[in-house]
Amino acid sequence: MKLLIFYTTKFAYKTSKKGLSNVDDINIEETIENSIVGFIQVEEKDIENSNYVETKLVKNLKWAARKNETNRIILHSFNHLSTSSASPEFTKELFDKIEERLKNSGYETSQTPFGYFLDLNMQAPGKPLARIFKEF
Repeated sequence: MKLLIFYTTKFAYKTSKKGLSNVDDINIEETIENSIVGFIQVEEKDIENSNYVETKLVKNLKWAARKNETNRIILHSFNHLSTSSASPEFTKELFDKIEERLKNSGYETSQTPFGYFLDLNMQAPGKPLARIFKEF
């Protein structure tokens, strides 16, 4: 798994184009302030270690949220950090589990529309721990 974390004072997205043909047609535009955004690449090797990567991902996102003094976390599927990708079905299932775990821990958590390319607009301050890369 590859994880690129941004602390953002503003993160906005709008659905642009379907990346997966089997997802519902939606038109969503949203802006979220003071949040951690996890750009997440789920890799094929993560299927064998799903419990491990799930736990590591949750811990890293919670740590980044605490360090940046926010309780908002956004999960964003970002298949551009590696040449290896898990199936969309596995990735979505993993995201749903992670979202549930974070919500059960008191975090305000959401996912960007899965299976879509998005128009993104984000403001990320230049401060320590506002940008973090992890690989596990």
